Amino acid sequence: MDIGVEISLYPLAQDYRQRIGAFLERLRADGRLKVVTTSLSTQVFGPYEEVLGALGREMRTTFGEVDRAVFVMKVFGPLAPAGA
Repeated sequence: MDIGVEISLYPLAQDYRQRIGAFLERLRADGRLKVVTTSLSTQVFGPYEEVLGALGREMRTTFGEVDRAVFVMKVFGPLAPAGA
């Protein structure tokens, strides 16, 4: 089952832009996901387990790198398969 997640990261740190950029780079490095960035949020699309697994892994990494961070997420699905 494919899903979509809209996610925003608010690292409570002076270098917040770099922290956001690093988070997005790690998500994009996972070639199984479609990652679309807008000015307000990032949308991640793909199979349920892969999307939530990647987000969980990268959120944990972010929490390990900064003292405090806030993630805001919306999860939607199931999405119709491509070509349907």
